[in-house]
Order: sequence, then structure tokens, then C-alpha cells
Amino acid sequence: MPKVFVSGCFDVLHSGHIAFLEEAAGYGDVYVSIGSDATVMALKNRKTLYTEAERKYILEAIRYVTKVYIGPDTGKILDFAPLLDEVKPDIFFVNADGSSEEKRAFVESKGIRYVVSSRVPHGQLPTRSTTSIRQQINK
Repeated sequence: MPKVFVSGCFDVLHSGHIAFLEEAAGYGDVYVSIGSDATVMALKNRKTLYTEAERKYILEAIRYVTKVYIGPDTGKILDFAPLLDEVKPDIFFVNADGSSEEKRAFVESKGIRYVVSSRVPHGQLPTRSTTSIRQQINK
């Protein structure tokens, strides 16, 4: 099976995350890099609701996930970079809102196929993102 690599915060896990991981699993075995607590604080200027250990535990319980790594405390958007050399994925799978030309160029420079998710919700469920959920809460 091909190795599929995804990265993200995965705090406040929701149906959009599950649909994303399910879609990624359609390409192969899914390896997840979660942003460390320190990296999330540096990038988003907020604490996580769940610690990195809790987020790792929750993700490992999802049937679509093969293995979860906690990314190094780099405070950078490409915090997953060192893990690519360890996991050696065939595919890097990302949502459109998490995609960037910098990320694409870096991933493809390593010979890894870059795939952008179409963000398809499961069944009749609404399309979810953490950003949209936070906006609803803050209204």
C-alpha cells in the first residue's frame, strides 16, 4: 500500500477531519503529523483545547489512521518536514485551505506526490473546518 502523509493541528476533532482522513485512506495507509502544542501556539497564537498527547491518542483510535507522530517544536508551517525523511511517504495529502505553493514545492522536491483534497463531507453531513466552527462559537 502507498504511504499517505497528512499534517495538521487536529484540535477540536470534527466530522470534517474524519472525512478528510477517510478520503486520504482511499490513496493508501495514512500517517499523520500533528502540530505540537508549542508549534500550534507559535503559529496560531493560542493554546490547543487538547494536548498533543490527547490529540495523538484520539487520532490513533480512528480506523483510517495507520500511525500518528507529534511534529517537532519548530513553530513553522513546515514543522512536519523532518518526518518526511522518516516516513518516506508516496503521497502528501492536504486540504485546499492548508495548501500553499511553498508546501507543494517543498514536498514535490522530495519526490512525493502532492494531492489536494476536494473536502467532501460524509453523506449528508455539512462541510466542516475548524475555522468555521471557531467562527460559529465566537458569534
